[in-house]
This record gives sequence, structure tokens and C-alpha cells, in this order.
Amino acid sequence: MGTIRPNSMTMIDRAAPDDAEADRLERQWFGAHRAAAEAHSECEVLREVMAQVAESWRDARVRLAELEALRDALGDELGKLDAHARGGALRAQSMAMTAA
Repeated sequence: MGTIRPNSMTMIDRAAPDDAEADRLERQWFGAHRAAAEAHSECEVLREVMAQVAESWRDARVRLAELEALRDALGDELGKLDAHARGGALRAQSMAMTAA
């Protein structure tokens, strides 16, 4: 009873590599699972950031359109003032020439 048969050692030797292989595979699975969870979290953060960036971009485009419209309106007013000033200067010059 106290002797070990050669066949039983062979069974232990065969089981050990299978257990080691299963352990290695299980560690790889847990590692891949952890990496996938981290990548998923990163994707969620990036999705939120992209949504915020898109909203900020839309707001900036609206602000740009408003500023361009204001610039154009002020430019029109400056053009009218300039034309009025030139017209007054021409009338003054014309009157001065007629008086001379």
C-alpha cells in the first residue's frame, strides 16, 4: 500500500501541466477582462469629452456669427459716416472755391 505505482506519477505529472496551463489561461483572461474594462471606461470618458467639445464648438460658432454680424453692421455705419464726412468736406471745398 505504501508504494507508488509508476502510472499514478504519470497522472500527477500530466495533471500539473494542465493545471499550469489552466492557471495561465485564467490569468490571461482576467488580464484581458481588466484591460477591456479600462478601455471601456476610457471610451466613456472620451465620449463625454467629445460631446462637451461639440457643444463648445457650436457655442463658439454662434458667437462668431454674432461678432461677424456686429462687425459688418459697424463697418456699414463707419462707411456711412465716412461718406457723409467726405460729402461735407467736398461741399465746404466747393463753397470755398465759389467764394474765392
